[in-house]
Amino acid sequence: MKTKIFFVLPTLFAGGAERVISFVCQNLDKEKYDAKLIVIGFEKDSKFKVNNVPVIYLNKPRVSNSILPLFKLFLREKPEIVLSSISHLNSLMGLISFFFKNIKFIGRQATINKVADNYRAKRKKSFLFSLINLSDIGIKNLDHVICQSSDMKIDFLECYNFNAKNITIIHNPLTQINIIKHKEEKSEFKKFITIGRLSKIKGQLRLLEVLSKVNFPFKFTIIGNGALKDEIYHKIKALKLEQNVEHIEYTDKVFDYLIKNDMFLQGSYSEGFPNALLESCSVGVPVIAFNAPGGTKEIIKNGVNGFIVENEEEFLAKLNEDVEWNPKTVRDYVYDKFNSNKILTNYEDLFMRVLKD
Repeated sequence: MKTKIFFVLPTLFAGGAERVISFVCQNLDKEKYDAKLIVIGFEKDSKFKVNNVPVIYLNKPRVSNSILPLFKLFLREKPEIVLSSISHLNSLMGLISFFFKNIKFIGRQATINKVADNYRAKRKKSFLFSLINLSDIGIKNLDHVICQSSDMKIDFLECYNFNAKNITIIHNPLTQINIIKHKEEKSEFKKFITIGRLSKIKGQLRLLEVLSKVNFPFKFTIIGNGALKDEIYHKIKALKLEQNVEHIEYTDKVFDYLIKNDMFLQGSYSEGFPNALLESCSVGVPVIAFNAPGGTKEIIKNGVNGFIVENEEEFLAKLNEDVEWNPKTVRDYVYDKFNSNKILTNYEDLFMRVLKD
């Protein structure tokens, strides 16, 4: 008898949570699991296709508009496990779980809350939410929580009164390893790349500050879109880097861009588990990253597949170093730890444990 499991996402935008959850959903053992992907948003807004499992679009503009459709769906389909990702959706699932005692609800955390709160736009809470913190109540009522890194687990336990026995750390999987960077002749300029949402927490502004001080010719590609776009453009102009920086809002050919570069640069002040950084290493492109809360230090080993630095001065020093990197060594280090078969096994082991509890 197959286990019926629903994976629930707010959207299928081009984010890390969306890619990881849709990958896991599509690649579970078909002999053991009957999986479906539930997307609250609109099909027309999806940035990539999911082919190997049924996808149900609720076509709702907000998570809060999906309560009744989700109730009806759960009543009709009777899944044994529901796995959601992203905090506000996890909270809703926890609240819904009060009415479905035969379903195991699992929430996958995506951020380090204490750091992320410093960079989020402040939202005015309704009177009801001020009086009763429904978000916290929902999270605490989940049957199990997945954290992407040790730092995330520590942060989660500090934020919520949750049983540590019901938290499992599962890293994100490498989903593509069939291409690798070839060693090339040294070009007249170094090529750097960063990929991520354009926002203060991702640190593109401090990367530009550091790059404005290097003493060699370079090209820097920024891939991503977001609220900080105009401020980043102003910074590029102010630092006179217009000839050095290329911006690409979106691409579905991330790996093609990665292998053309010498180094991935991460400026983030916090990361859940940085997929783009992991993907860079998976094609043999090393990384320089700031030491920030999250999964970065579980991916990078200094001198093997990149460097973790403490400040902008150290970042600049590493940029100026002339290191000979072996793309295969860079790739093999992350493959051994995060290959998709290993991570999928971790998910399936968790599902078995949750059903037995």
